[in-house]
Amino acid sequence: MNEAAYINLYSEFSQVIKENSANVLNFGRDRAFEKFREAGFPAKNSEAYRYSNLSEKLSAEYGMNIRRLKFQVDRNDIFRCNIPLINEISAFMINDNFYFPEYQKNKLQQGVIFCSLSEAEKSCPSIVEKYLFRQSRKSDDGFAFFNSAFVQNGYFLYVKKDAKIEKPLQLINLLHSETALMTFTHNLIVIESGAVAKLLVCDHVIDRAAFFSSHITEIFVEEEAVFDYYELEESSERTARHSSLFVEQSAASKAVVNGITLTNGVTRNNYRINLKGEKSETILCGMAIQDAEQQVDTFTDIIHSAPNCKSLELFKNVLDDNSSGAFSGRILVAKGAEKTEAFQTNRNMCLTRKARMFSKPQLEIYADDVKCSHGMTTGQIDEQALFYMQSRGLSKNEAKTLLSIAFTSDVIEKVHLESLKDRLHYLVEKRFRGELVHCSGCEKLEL
Repeated sequence: MNEAAYINLYSEFSQVIKENSANVLNFGRDRAFEKFREAGFPAKNSEAYRYSNLSEKLSAEYGMNIRRLKFQVDRNDIFRCNIPLINEISAFMINDNFYFPEYQKNKLQQGVIFCSLSEAEKSCPSIVEKYLFRQSRKSDDGFAFFNSAFVQNGYFLYVKKDAKIEKPLQLINLLHSETALMTFTHNLIVIESGAVAKLLVCDHVIDRAAFFSSHITEIFVEEEAVFDYYELEESSERTARHSSLFVEQSAASKAVVNGITLTNGVTRNNYRINLKGEKSETILCGMAIQDAEQQVDTFTDIIHSAPNCKSLELFKNVLDDNSSGAFSGRILVAKGAEKTEAFQTNRNMCLTRKARMFSKPQLEIYADDVKCSHGMTTGQIDEQALFYMQSRGLSKNEAKTLLSIAFTSDVIEKVHLESLKDRLHYLVEKRFRGELVHCSGCEKLEL
């Protein structure tokens, strides 16, 4: 399907979409559609999507559940991503429907609300009205307009002032369909002043059908709040994923955003972080392990709007076979943001001559008295290290595997949750050894 097909679809079914949507998502829907009609999907020759193949994935005939037909949840179909010892509280997005089992919901402590956006507009109308769209509507990305035109729900996480969540939260996205399916979510996370929380979002695919998933997530970390957000993608070669993550930080807040792609088809991750309050700090990092024809395209934008803020950015890619990757990262130090400390690093390793990586680090500084740097390297595996390890009795394949594991380890070390960190080390090793088909710790669960 091309833009014209989706334009016709919206023109015919816009009323059905609105009637079956969270009401708050209808505000501005028609305007977003008009912007999508004008802009369309980003062209292949556009600067932001020059190396992306998402347009090819959009040529498939995807279905949409715009009437919000009830999904029959079968315990034999649903899996829980089980990370040993994480002791998490788990909710689910099955396609684009939110599920929260009662026995999991009962674990929530006072001061925490975790629900669908349609529920949140009833239980927390003032919070939703205050924050929703505040960041995402500044985007001029055609995929953002596309999402806003068709999205009908999402999840909502609200951590009230000074609440400190003892157990990490987990949101498991499951794509489940016998035929090609397109899904949309718009998610809102608000961490009020002094609160502390961690959220792990896992993306999985159950079936062999083709999927296209579109996500917009807005995160607000208020004064002196601490929030860790981790993403783990283990999907399939027939899955296309477009994700836009917006983070706004107030004074003295701390945020960690870490995205890891282990298996996928075509993935585009957009990150936009705005340090609006003085002395706020952010760590943004990620890694992707790619082979076959897989593609991961990462676009980052860190804006230092206030003085005395710190940001650390680290992204790594390991590319094998005919895989390709792209990284475009910008750090902007605005006027008046003195004493900024901002560091950006992109490291890439191509294991074959056919693997391709494109990198564009950028640094814009409009303030004095700052410490900033950015750097990028793309190369092949260290031949000297490979020779040394072989001389110690390791096979060439084993040596390459160990060097690849070591190459990615510092991204995993940025995870501030020990049980998750240990599990990721385990999964990454299995991925490099070709043993990871899906999250092997999954177990069946009755919702």
